[in-house]
Amino acid sequence: MITIDGLKTGDKIPSERELSERLNFGRSSVREALRALELLGLIETRRGEGTFIRDFRGHQLVQLLSTFILQDEKAKRDVFETKNYIEMDCLRLALQRVTNQHIDTLKEWVIKANSFTDDEFFHRIIEISDNHLFSRMWLILKEYYYSLDDNHVNYKRENYLGLLEALGEKDLGKTLSAYGKLRNLSDFNDKY
Repeated sequence: MITIDGLKTGDKIPSERELSERLNFGRSSVREALRALELLGLIETRRGEGTFIRDFRGHQLVQLLSTFILQDEKAKRDVFETKNYIEMDCLRLALQRVTNQHIDTLKEWVIKANSFTDDEFFHRIIEISDNHLFSRMWLILKEYYYSLDDNHVNYKRENYLGLLEALGEKDLGKTLSAYGKLRNLSDFNDKY
């Protein structure tokens, strides 16, 4: 409904009565849903003015994740594993879409850059994979992953070059093996 009506951050949403009629739900159900959305920080109610859409992108989404599902160590490991799966799927897509020019440009960047981050590297791979949904999920997961105190890993430049070499050969096995080596996943082949 927000999309159909073209509503944006700061816009007023219809009243409970209007929502109830439009969505064909009872007012108590609508009121409960609005209360839940407000607790999540997605909308805000201003006394005497109405209910408005809040800007809930970016860091607030990470806060929502951490508040509700990322409270234990297993959930944190799951974030790392899911981030890896998305990166691997983006590598699979990139294998289909990568050109020699992409590979040459990335290799030159990796070799000549004084420093670059793992995020910058994989953001470029994800751009090549050309999947907007993977990109958005990866951005959310990596934002939470890097907000954890114990995730400051430095990867080796030669491992990035090895990954690019395998990607340039368009060999799935070599590409995933190079990814496993980059991530230092000893049981990579058994696990993934």
